[in-house]
Amino acid sequence: MDEAFWQGKWQRGEIGFHAAAPNPLLTRNLPALGLAPGARLFLPLCGKSLDIHWLLAQGHAVAGAELSRLAVEQLFSELGVEPTIRAAGTLERFEAEGLTIFVGNIFDLDAARLEPVDAIYDRAALVALPETLRTLYAAHLVALTGGAAQMLVTYQYDQSRMSGPPFSVGPAEVGRHYDALYRLTLLEEAQVEGGLRGEPARESVWHLAPR
Repeated sequence: MDEAFWQGKWQRGEIGFHAAAPNPLLTRNLPALGLAPGARLFLPLCGKSLDIHWLLAQGHAVAGAELSRLAVEQLFSELGVEPTIRAAGTLERFEAEGLTIFVGNIFDLDAARLEPVDAIYDRAALVALPETLRTLYAAHLVALTGGAAQMLVTYQYDQSRMSGPPFSVGPAEVGRHYDALYRLTLLEEAQVEGGLRGEPARESVWHLAPR
């Protein structure tokens, strides 16, 4: 993971990837996960996503991992809550009622510190990583969560015409990472309005149910 790249994005305020509203793919498709009231979801590389606000408002608990301390400070400020902050190995743990965010490299997070989760919502993590890291990331995510169910959002576009992130991750690659452990269901796919940096792109949301 190019830590300097992402830290620089947040420090310069170059966060066009930060959506101004909860992701409609999440709000429309969350019921597919079949979560019980108060279920705990893990959001890898979560930034200060408004998806967190929305999930908390639904009564769910949220755990996240984020490289940028600035993003996490802004998240708690925008939620209007004061976190408790303490060390968690090489990471920092920011915590308030129903919300725990680990600041640092997600590969330094382990299952014991994360504690059990009921599902994963991967909106922008897998597609944020270069191909050389995606296989390692997918295996790490499974190990962190004990193979919890996932909602996974991906993009597909002509990678030769634009460099990521976000990177293009098609159905075949999703299958390579997860088919051995999950039943994969494509819940929804649509053209990205306006494309990605002007390039035509499709956005897909997958349900990964443990086998």
